[in-house]
Amino acid sequence: MRLGGSLARRRGGKPAPDKRPDKKGGSAPRTGKPIWLIALGLLLLGWGGGYGISTLFLFPEPPPLGDLFEVPDLGGLGLASARERLLGAGLQLGEIDSLLHPSVAQSLIIGQSPLAGQVARPEAPVRVTLSRGPQMRSIPDVARLQESGARIVLESSGFMVSMDTAQAEVPRGFVIETRPTAASVLALPSEVRMIVSTGPPVVPMPLVLGLGEDEAFQMLDSLGLVVVEVVEVFRFGRDQGIVVEQEPAVDTELERGAEVRLSVGRRGRLREH
Repeated sequence: MRLGGSLARRRGGKPAPDKRPDKKGGSAPRTGKPIWLIALGLLLLGWGGGYGISTLFLFPEPPPLGDLFEVPDLGGLGLASARERLLGAGLQLGEIDSLLHPSVAQSLIIGQSPLAGQVARPEAPVRVTLSRGPQMRSIPDVARLQESGARIVLESSGFMVSMDTAQAEVPRGFVIETRPTAASVLALPSEVRMIVSTGPPVVPMPLVLGLGEDEAFQMLDSLGLVVVEVVEVFRFGRDQGIVVEQEPAVDTELERGAEVRLSVGRRGRLREH
């Protein structure tokens, strides 16, 4: 216990400052700052310096944009009109590409970059794409091909195929012609109509029983049917010279040129075999 401090307090005076012996045997006052304050100050100083270096040298702010112009819509224009419109908007025509298009006429603009309504710097180039128009192709000749094979040929050539039918001497199921005709040049995709044969026209076998031989011949010939054989059959009375049998039967559907056989009544003669 320090007596001097106690006496000073009793007398109303201030106690003597607390002194601790230093390494040399003396005493020194307690005047040091907390270590965490020093560390915080160093941290803030380092962060501020790093931010300043990065913004000034590594990642500087971009320069101000200045005036920006809206890109006009160039769709459907030719190059001359597009160039004039761009100049009026403070821009200029850039690279030019082209591609096939099934519905836009040749040399008209079908695309642009930047798009219409976006903004660009003054005199910035605008890239455009021109239409080369639709692809043109001639119709292949598929006449005399079967319907399924003809369809494959036409569709693989880029055409849309429809079908109609008609009677013809061409065998049933084979293509008679196309409309438009073969070798016609069309824009793709276009429709080509195939006319497919239902076979030769047919006629029903008429009833010639009871007719005279000459009359039966005339009727069959008018229908395009050919009598290839006449057989005489023994008959009495009114059946003389009359057709008594026919082949094919009545109402049989026959193509023109089909063969017909008749039996005609004759007196005193037996039916030939």
